[in-house]
Amino acid sequence: MEREPNGDSGEEAAALELPLHPRLRLHREFESIYLPDKRDVIVYVPPGYDEETERTYPVLYLHDGQNLFDGRTSFVPGRTWQVREHADATIEAGEIEPLVIVGIYNTGDKRLAEYTQDENQQMGGGEADCYGLMLTRELMPWIVSQYRVRQERESTGLGGSSLGGLVTLYLGLRHPECFGKLAVLSPSVWWNHKSIVGYVNEHAPQLWERPRIWLDVGDREGLKTLRDVELLARRLKANGWRPGETMHFEKVHGGTHDEASWATRVRPMLRFLFPKE
Repeated sequence: MEREPNGDSGEEAAALELPLHPRLRLHREFESIYLPDKRDVIVYVPPGYDEETERTYPVLYLHDGQNLFDGRTSFVPGRTWQVREHADATIEAGEIEPLVIVGIYNTGDKRLAEYTQDENQQMGGGEADCYGLMLTRELMPWIVSQYRVRQERESTGLGGSSLGGLVTLYLGLRHPECFGKLAVLSPSVWWNHKSIVGYVNEHAPQLWERPRIWLDVGDREGLKTLRDVELLARRLKANGWRPGETMHFEKVHGGTHDEASWATRVRPMLRFLFPKE
């Protein structure tokens, strides 16, 4: 679904001049042998990270990293998921365990190809397997070498929205040994005649342990999108995910297909996937 940029207010324009928060670390031009394009990576560390030097943290990898924290790089200038603000508030309220969040920037024109699991005759695509290799074999080990994150699947999440939600579910099922938590926001189930639904039906029975899934869709994203995601939720349930336990499906009242709406879902998503024990 395409989104039209809106004009910036004076406050939004002023916000673009501010430097990054000190607990956001930007790493430029991460290289891969599996994909030709370099990409930036932005890392959020939680309050206390620099002081508690012996502590290790769960980690959440999110696609479309330029839309998460920094209004200067987001799809709609000045409009982000406000991930740092929501993560800080949820941690400080004692609702979740402190975690590290890694935002993986998309590569613009290559985004559709990298975020889709199979090729569409009209639109191309189908490079998600290579993107997954970059993620699991290169980026994740590098993050482990640079940050105090835990490596077990139970402490590792993957997430995204739209095509980012699609590739999250695909890679989560393809690499279940890596990811124990999936944040699937407004997924593009429509891609290539809803082929992701067939993938779920085919691969879910082979999983030795199902990842915990947050799945949502806004009720103002269009009737077709709503029905597609409802179908996906039914297929996940039929394949062994238990609502309220291993899966949370939510139809977000008033929810739309944009950063402002996804921002409202960050806090409940974190509570479900990373609850404080």
